[in-house]
Amino acid sequence: MSAVSRLRRTGLTSTGAWMALAAVCLTGAGTWADYPELVTLGLAATGALLVAALWLLATPKLTTVREVRPRRVFEGSAAQGTLTVTNVGRRGSPPLVITETLGGDRTTVTVPALAAGHDCTVSYPLPVGRRGRYTIPPVRLGHSDPMRLLQRGRAAGSELVVHVYPRVHLLAMNTFGGAQDAEGHTTSNAPLGGAAFHSLREYVPGDDWRRIHWGATARTGTVMARHVVVPDEPRQLIVLDTSSAPYTGTLFEDAVRVAASFCVAAEGSSLPLHLRTTGGAERESSGTALELLSTVQRDSADRGLAALPDLVRDVVTDTQGVALVVVTGRTDAAASQLLMSLRPRFLSVSLAQLVSPDAALPARPHGVLAIAAANSEQFATSWNRLVLR
Repeated sequence: MSAVSRLRRTGLTSTGAWMALAAVCLTGAGTWADYPELVTLGLAATGALLVAALWLLATPKLTTVREVRPRRVFEGSAAQGTLTVTNVGRRGSPPLVITETLGGDRTTVTVPALAAGHDCTVSYPLPVGRRGRYTIPPVRLGHSDPMRLLQRGRAAGSELVVHVYPRVHLLAMNTFGGAQDAEGHTTSNAPLGGAAFHSLREYVPGDDWRRIHWGATARTGTVMARHVVVPDEPRQLIVLDTSSAPYTGTLFEDAVRVAASFCVAAEGSSLPLHLRTTGGAERESSGTALELLSTVQRDSADRGLAALPDLVRDVVTDTQGVALVVVTGRTDAAASQLLMSLRPRFLSVSLAQLVSPDAALPARPHGVLAIAAANSEQFATSWNRLVLR
């Protein structure tokens, strides 16, 4: 993107501030004490500031192209900024100081002096710590006079957005959730072209002749063909509790990481994914789910797992199985009873609980695959050990 100058600001550097103070003090003291040498020193300091101001009047003509890759990263990964500065003016440009700001953290890079028509490309790491959606403001270009008394800066380019996704852990999919099967459950409106037999129907010109069922054709006197479709795949419904009550400390962050890990695991197994939060947000693909999870927050007004029956009412059907995964903090007896009442409606119900290590382990609901852990990493270890055994 081409640089667009928005706001030019000129100000004193720390050296310039001391120089200005010296100019005022020396001139004032020399005048009061009738000491011409002090007045001369004060005027010299003032002259240096004026020369610095005149130097900065000649602003170099520069264009910039900025890139940030990748724009979507996971916690703990690195993002890289690349800036190409081109001097399109007729005179050389002084050394520049480039300032990037991401999430309140500043990164400063120096660009050397550029002759007319020359360019320079610099790369620098960008801090991407906690999950979130970060808006990177326009890059700030700054330069100063040779004596470093004054500095002038301007914003160039446009804003960029970087998504920092929650950290994910490798999770095995729960086989009780219904493995994909080429001869699995089928429906008449399922996509054609699969390998699962659904029914027999009359042959239609253009059908693959290898699908003709010769036995049925001989019995009926009508050419019959096998109607094959893509079998229904078990969907993964992941519900993240976004209420405040179940979590203490940083356990909510671990719960978000667990939910993100289940989303990535479902996508890796090519299973349809549906993510919902008890606050009402929902997504139906791994990419959009991770974007939601990068910004989701706890809400004290959230009903928590009490909203679960309403959240799953429209998801469960008679023609397609659903595996339910609930991610929350510490649960009470009412939540356990609720999960047990929902269990017959799903292929499986899994409960991920992020609890304080010094807290008593919550009761495990009957028929529910429940795992309690102190953080997301411990949960992933316990889950994989249980599912893969």
